[in-house]
Amino acid sequence: MKTIIVDIAPRNIKTEDLEARMTELESLVSTYGDIVVVKRIQKRDTPDYSTYVGTGKLDEMIAAGEELGAERIIIGNILKPAQIYHINEILRERKSKIQAWDRIDLILKIFDQHANSPEAKLQIELASIRHMGPRIFGMGMELSRQGGGGSGAMRGLGETNTEIMKRHLRDHELKIIEKLERYSKTRSEHRKARKRKALKTVGIVGYTNAGKSTLMNTLTHKGVLAEDRLFATLGTSVGKMWLAPSMENLQRENTSLASLTKEVSEGRRVIEAEKELGDSENPPILLPEASTPLSGGYTYGKEILVNDTIGFIRDLPPELIRAFSSTLEDSIEADILLHVIDASDPKVLEKIDIVDTTLSNIGATQPRIYVFNKIDHMSELAILMMREQFAELNPLFISAVSERGIGELKERIGEMVG
Repeated sequence: MKTIIVDIAPRNIKTEDLEARMTELESLVSTYGDIVVVKRIQKRDTPDYSTYVGTGKLDEMIAAGEELGAERIIIGNILKPAQIYHINEILRERKSKIQAWDRIDLILKIFDQHANSPEAKLQIELASIRHMGPRIFGMGMELSRQGGGGSGAMRGLGETNTEIMKRHLRDHELKIIEKLERYSKTRSEHRKARKRKALKTVGIVGYTNAGKSTLMNTLTHKGVLAEDRLFATLGTSVGKMWLAPSMENLQRENTSLASLTKEVSEGRRVIEAEKELGDSENPPILLPEASTPLSGGYTYGKEILVNDTIGFIRDLPPELIRAFSSTLEDSIEADILLHVIDASDPKVLEKIDIVDTTLSNIGATQPRIYVFNKIDHMSELAILMMREQFAELNPLFISAVSERGIGELKERIGEMVG
């Protein structure tokens, strides 16, 4: 579908910051499957109270879009209920076929496309209710208009319809929360079982499209969908990785290959026991046969569970993040986090801050490893400069595609999980 995109920006905004914002919005549109035919930025320090962008700019864009057959206009920020209502009123008066969305509407539509489990679908439905809730009065007025009546009667009918819709959405929201709590309880039981058996967990987090799922596949060989697009991963995927015991550790702990085999067998029974929990979204993870050798001729060492979840993005309102709380629980409860960063992204500093702030807001305070990914897209000089710039984070630099630096990452994980 052909789409118009528009945003406002402060008059003193840097050109590269402005370009980055519009590029991300275009990427979201492309991920959804639409084509941008009109793109505009209005320089103003404060949004228009009624329509976000000025009415003159809005009329200009609608006219240009209609000539090109556009069917949607997307504003690159979160609109107030009154703003989206007034924009739709303008479109209605023009008898235009164009729909008006804000940035969150677009993100929720993308989420809906990628939802592949009952839990994910419920979370999206909950997020949509919370986003649409404040717009209910305008929706009630629209229902009243469709039903007919004069202007005085219309207001009364609008208020009545608003109350009916509020009650319906509130009841539906409670039912969804109840269902999600059951998923959350199952996840909690899984985590308790793993902790009782001393199974360590690593959570993979990061800005959307930083390469989290590719890293997950490299570490676990699970075969998670990994695509070069925003929000390719929506739910949580759990896999396993193995940390090989070094010869130094084997000698220091006087651990024999026979005892390692015994530990693996015991671990296998632990995971088998989790089958009784019956989580269809994250089925139990079976250990490989104890006799499977490592490349160095040693038996398997320590098993680590790895989970990959939804990516973060700027300006996600708290109510949307809370809607995905059951999915994010696995990351919040992980022993350590791998914060995956697209090292080739020119806005790397801003995106690190967005992810760290979001993690803090959801209560994820555990130790983390800053993993700068996609160094196969960078020169050696650029990598060196970035190492110096972010030295205080003690980062690791990897390519999840070429597997450069993966060995060092596994060693760091082993040191941190003990």
